[in-house]
Amino acid sequence: MRYLTATCMFIALGCCAAASGESAQEAVRGLVSRLLPDHAEAFLFEPLPPENDRDVFEIEAQGGTVVVRGSTGVAMASGLNWYLEQCCGTSVSLRGNQLNLPDPLPMPETKIRIVTPFRYRYCFNYCVFSYSMAWWDWEQWEQVIDWMALQGINMPLAVTGQEAVWRSVYREMGLDDDDLAAFFVGPAFLPFGWMGCMDGWGGPLTDDWVDRHAALQCKIAARERAFGMTPVLQGFTGHVPAALARVRPEAKYQQLPSWCGFPGTLFVDPQDPLFKEIGWRFIEEQTRSFGTDHYYAADTFIEMSPPSDDPAFIKTMAEAVYGGMAAADPKAKWLMQGWLFVNNPDFWKEAQTEALLTALPNEKMLVLDLWCENEPAWNQTRAFYGKPWLWCIIQSFGNQVSLHGGLPQIVRNLKQALESQDRGDLQGMGLIMEGLDYNPVVFDLIGDLFWQPECPGLDAWIAAYVLRRYGRDHADVLEAWQLLLDTAYRVPGHAGSDICRRPVLEDAGQVPGSRRGYDVVRLARACDYLLRAPGELQECDTYRYDLVHVLRQVLSDLAVPFSAEVSAAYHAGDRERLTAAGNRLLELLSDTDSLLATRGEFLLGSWLAEARSWGRTAEEKAHYEWNARNQITLWGPEDSRLHDYAAKQWSGLVGGFYLPRWKMFVQRLDEALAAGIPFDAAAWEKEIRAWEAGWTRQQESYPEMPSGNAVTVARHLWEKYHEAALKEGG
Repeated sequence: MRYLTATCMFIALGCCAAASGESAQEAVRGLVSRLLPDHAEAFLFEPLPPENDRDVFEIEAQGGTVVVRGSTGVAMASGLNWYLEQCCGTSVSLRGNQLNLPDPLPMPETKIRIVTPFRYRYCFNYCVFSYSMAWWDWEQWEQVIDWMALQGINMPLAVTGQEAVWRSVYREMGLDDDDLAAFFVGPAFLPFGWMGCMDGWGGPLTDDWVDRHAALQCKIAARERAFGMTPVLQGFTGHVPAALARVRPEAKYQQLPSWCGFPGTLFVDPQDPLFKEIGWRFIEEQTRSFGTDHYYAADTFIEMSPPSDDPAFIKTMAEAVYGGMAAADPKAKWLMQGWLFVNNPDFWKEAQTEALLTALPNEKMLVLDLWCENEPAWNQTRAFYGKPWLWCIIQSFGNQVSLHGGLPQIVRNLKQALESQDRGDLQGMGLIMEGLDYNPVVFDLIGDLFWQPECPGLDAWIAAYVLRRYGRDHADVLEAWQLLLDTAYRVPGHAGSDICRRPVLEDAGQVPGSRRGYDVVRLARACDYLLRAPGELQECDTYRYDLVHVLRQVLSDLAVPFSAEVSAAYHAGDRERLTAAGNRLLELLSDTDSLLATRGEFLLGSWLAEARSWGRTAEEKAHYEWNARNQITLWGPEDSRLHDYAAKQWSGLVGGFYLPRWKMFVQRLDEALAAGIPFDAAAWEKEIRAWEAGWTRQQESYPEMPSGNAVTVARHLWEKYHEAALKEGG
């Protein structure tokens, strides 16, 4: 009966494969009704031909109406966003909106026309479907699709619900439910199954989960297509269930090595006909279910080395990956992440790279250069040997909470690529974030660069950003943001947080702060200037978010010298000093938790409640909660190498996980001093792993709604910590 139910459900889902009946104008009008319900009649949207195959929008006034024309729904939405930002001084972001529109709405004095130089504006890393979107429902997806349209994104990765396709394909090939249960990973880890990194961890998946996410994918793809976006669907990479070797023993397989300590997965040899067979079976079934726009993501060996470095093998592998796509879709184009060339340069030398990238005609492949803000691959790979490629940023790893973003590097590196005679076929830009991040200024800059890549200068850009972010400016607030630009927002990537790291005994004499790439005192001064904002600005929700985020970073930076003092006190053999240092650190964590509790963006309770909401039974709810807890802490079994990779400075997690973990550590150091014996690091590691695993199995609830006044709490904590924060080294 379960098979019949799932099959009938999936037949019904086939209806979603057709394109949405919603027109581009209807899609944009729907966006306006959600974003600006009181101004829905103030705008008129009209189609406009593209210019040289590039999106274009126009804005002009006609008799008291703002007319926005665009070549696609995305272009129209981007024109609307341009009007809201430049004419109305408002801001829309993933971390709060400022939509205090003038009354009456201002009319553009002249027609505005902007053409993007980029054919493709891409969005999403596979990992974001885990670290941010694991528990999303349609309402959350609808909001992020609206945001993408406003930013100008026209090519989103759309891989939700693919388990339904794999279930159908592998059942037809003779696998049973137990085989699939051992293959599908849990809901908090799905991207790492999609990328072939592991099997089974965190599973099993229920048919209910699979069916409901297939239905969700139908809505996602339909809305994206209505805006004129090109959803990128999944392609076959060669990764298969281990049980397939039982039902197709005649095929040749390769056993891949371990990824991050997880058992290696099974890979169909690309020279075997089974590789192409599964490829076309999957694309054919996926097209019946979700339709197609002919772009397929397939990242074979994204973070693992292939079983052979023979260029002939690699060429055959590339031909097989594309061959499976093309067998079912002659118009297929392969979208590939260029991360492997940066992540594994010891394997991907010139011969191997050339073999992979030249195996197909240029027009059959599109390459994403993921980490261009820090380590671009285009200038190490001869611009991907002529393949069209996109200049992208990652920005967020593990969706950790950190104040960072290399804005100068983004502007400089993009300019360098655009002006280089060796740039090859650069056709677009992209946001390839592992999480939706906590730094909206970075995505706002990228959204502007999508349409006008010549940045006028970051000082001027930041001043304009602050004005629309808060709806008004103020000298002290502008000074705060200049300090942020000169510190945290000048640094690409983040250094992690001592609050969130598993405690270890630092070596004697280690210099605190060595992991931070900016002047922490100047960053603390930015918080001081933010707190000088006038009362009317302090009522702005986006200001309150930024204030909490900046002060959170100040407190996180203080945790570096505070935690270093714990180790120093132990090495000095001073129990009284150790107690004082430990209490100071634990109090800092408690205060950080209280600050984070004032904002809904930083609540563990929301993450856990969303996970449980997908469960139909108490058992399912508990299983999903375990997935949610494990991902942000252990990230795997007790001995996981990835522990704390997706750590979060969230209220509830700081107070309920990181604080007791640090408290236990200080207690073990004190016990060692009291007994006159060396601290046993190995015993501590074993103990804390077991404790962390126990925490993931708990089910105590945490607040789902913010509490406390953000400005009041921030003022209190600044008064308490400002002297330490403004003193070099804490």
